[in-house]
Amino acid sequence: MSSKEEIEENSISEGLLLRRNGSNGGGSSGSLRWVDGSEVNDNQEEVYDKNEEIIRKSNYGSVRRRLKKPRRVDSLDVESMQIKGVNGGSQHKKDVPLLATLSLAFQTLGVVYGDMGTSPLYVFSDVFSKVHITSEVDVLGALSIVLYTIALIPLMKYVFIVLKANDNGEGGTFALYSLICRYANVNLLPNRTPADECISSFKLRLPTPELERAVYIKEILERKSLLKTILLLLVLMGTSMIIGDGILTPAISVMSAVSGLEGRIPGFNTDALVIISIIILGALFSIQRFGSSKVGFTFAPALALWFFCLGSIGIYNLLKFDVTVIRAVNPAYIYLFFKKNSTNGWSALGGCVLCITGAEAMFADLGHFSVKSIQIAFTSVVFPCLLLAYLGQAAFLMKYPQSAGRIFYDSVPNTLFWPVFVIATIAAIIASQAMISASFSCVKQAMALGCFPRVKVIHTSKEHMGQIYIPVINWFLMIMCMLVVAAFRSTTSIANAYGIAEVGVMMVTTTLVTIVMVLIWQTNLILALCFPLVFGTMELVYMSAVLSKILEGGWLPLVFASLFLCVMYIWNYGSVLKYQSEVKQKISLNFMDELGCTLGTVRVPGIGLLYNELVQGIPSIFTQFLLDLPAIHSVIVFVCIKHIPVPVVPQEERFLFRRICPKDYHMFRCVARYGYKDVRKEDHHLFEQLLVDSLEKFLRNEALDLALETNKQSQPQFDNNVVSPRDNSDELKVPLMRDQRLEIGTSISEPSITAASGDEDPSLEYELSALREASESGFTYLLGHGDVRAKKNSWFIKKLTINYFYAFLRRNCRGGNATMRVPHMNIMQVGMTYMV
Repeated sequence: MSSKEEIEENSISEGLLLRRNGSNGGGSSGSLRWVDGSEVNDNQEEVYDKNEEIIRKSNYGSVRRRLKKPRRVDSLDVESMQIKGVNGGSQHKKDVPLLATLSLAFQTLGVVYGDMGTSPLYVFSDVFSKVHITSEVDVLGALSIVLYTIALIPLMKYVFIVLKANDNGEGGTFALYSLICRYANVNLLPNRTPADECISSFKLRLPTPELERAVYIKEILERKSLLKTILLLLVLMGTSMIIGDGILTPAISVMSAVSGLEGRIPGFNTDALVIISIIILGALFSIQRFGSSKVGFTFAPALALWFFCLGSIGIYNLLKFDVTVIRAVNPAYIYLFFKKNSTNGWSALGGCVLCITGAEAMFADLGHFSVKSIQIAFTSVVFPCLLLAYLGQAAFLMKYPQSAGRIFYDSVPNTLFWPVFVIATIAAIIASQAMISASFSCVKQAMALGCFPRVKVIHTSKEHMGQIYIPVINWFLMIMCMLVVAAFRSTTSIANAYGIAEVGVMMVTTTLVTIVMVLIWQTNLILALCFPLVFGTMELVYMSAVLSKILEGGWLPLVFASLFLCVMYIWNYGSVLKYQSEVKQKISLNFMDELGCTLGTVRVPGIGLLYNELVQGIPSIFTQFLLDLPAIHSVIVFVCIKHIPVPVVPQEERFLFRRICPKDYHMFRCVARYGYKDVRKEDHHLFEQLLVDSLEKFLRNEALDLALETNKQSQPQFDNNVVSPRDNSDELKVPLMRDQRLEIGTSISEPSITAASGDEDPSLEYELSALREASESGFTYLLGHGDVRAKKNSWFIKKLTINYFYAFLRRNCRGGNATMRVPHMNIMQVGMTYMV
């Protein structure tokens, strides 16, 4: 078998591509091995790209290989015929029983649809504050706009299209961004390695015939740095507007619910409304630290009762006052509405769009439920109840047009006012809770992908990893909500600001889903363009209407979005420059060879865990430790905490190890990989134990590989259905931490394994003994405190951004020891300045 790389293709019908490569030995200086024992050199990415180019052409076409690289599998996977991530859908999405799906659908009422469910409190009040009712055309036209808006955007766009663009069951703008980053290397942080694609949840699709256009778009995105920046800014803008919703939703929902007391209690004026609303908001944000799980059991029943009230009251008003308002299904009334009201009608669109507030939550909260459950809940409960609510209010307005300012509470029968008021207040609080939780989730995802400063995240539930609490964000949202209520003092003024944030998020989602349709789904170009043409046009029309209210309060979400956008982009920009500087300054292996195994100092028992951000190479901060410390530990592990653009990384695929320098140096690199939804639950003791166990497995697998390579010439040729466990010195494989990994040789080469186990490698025993001795001596965490400064010849804007804004964020965010969960007593820290 030639030592040159060969690519064999078999099992085409099952979509499996198996690669067999030669090996050149594993104990040389500078050789790198992952935890499963496979080797990689520093030029792994270049080698990998070249390998992809020489894949033998088949009926799929070589150009298609470059976009969708098939899963690489090891011999154990082939033998058991259980290839993770190749056959079937998402790993965690199995056939769910109907009863369980219905239970999930019921739960979505309390988490997903609270915001949209409370919109009947204020939609028509805002619409008819711009357009005065003088004829039935005004009522029927506004009702027709509302009906078609709900039918087209939440139902057609989100329920039937956007929900399918999920990332292994996760939704939201960052989920779409991570999905795009997996198929095209558009992430500005250059720490992607081919080994990441071996994670089972990475799950790239197999090649398809309609791929040339997708390949072309992918190459354009990867080649143009400006397009990468625009895509990132788009995602950050959408995230910023969702956080802005976290400010405006509690304010408008609580004020709309409490406003029902006006006219019912003598002397209850605007000042009382503002005070009561601020008190409720303060209580709402104060209980966030206990976690939504503590009060979550009341959410779904309360919202179910609320939707029942909406539907029942709607039917009552429809039958009692004017059932003929169903004429509004005729879109001709929309034309008559704009013909009659012209500019005022255009301004009223800003109120009509409020009927779909919270539609984005159907996609953003997908990770806690399932696509079917959200679809069932919307089509069977939310959609019909909302339609009945708006039809009933329109019927009431046909007879009592003067009640437009208090349409919801005036349309409630007098005997039911107080029960409905209590339920409405509870529903408003629940709607606020949902958007506050969504803001927390967005901030956490942004932190995981390097787009937000490190802040303290508290996990409030042991069962549900999505339930988190971020104190800084919570108190910021509370203060902003109170200021908004105190400053605007009416729901109409807040509604002017609310629409811009909602439509802005929808436009971002439309753009990202269009990219997914073209790049990943390879949808027919005409169908793919119809999506932004239909829904994007609607959203642009709504955006033009709400932007006309900038002076009336619409500036508020733009200010919030701009503030968060600047913070996130500056943090990402500084982090990317810092990482690039570390890559340029990393220590060469030749320099390490000159130092020798003593590293030019004294090696003392113990394990030193040097935290850094590099996934390859030795960080320059290591030289500072060698210069500042009188001795260095006998075992050095360079630990990189890395977040992968997948929701969750399985525990058995968490760690990747490789050796740095020859064996007598006892230096290793460990990449601990986490998804953007992962929760780092382990404390430093558990992390240390997992790391040592993984390192021992790595050393044993390395010795096993060397034994197999030694006996390779005497092995029989394998057939096409089995791949040699170590045929390639340049191939990265899935890290295996399972004990069954040692069973590979049983089915492949019984003599070689027996020989390896019967005659244990002395160097392996020595290294394992040294590792245990170092582990017993304790762990020391070596952290670098990096100061980032712009070069003297940099532009003024870059100096201002890096030296002041980014430096301010770094000084005021959480330190590395807190975010990395390292003990304060075992830290050694040195400072270093990075010139970027």
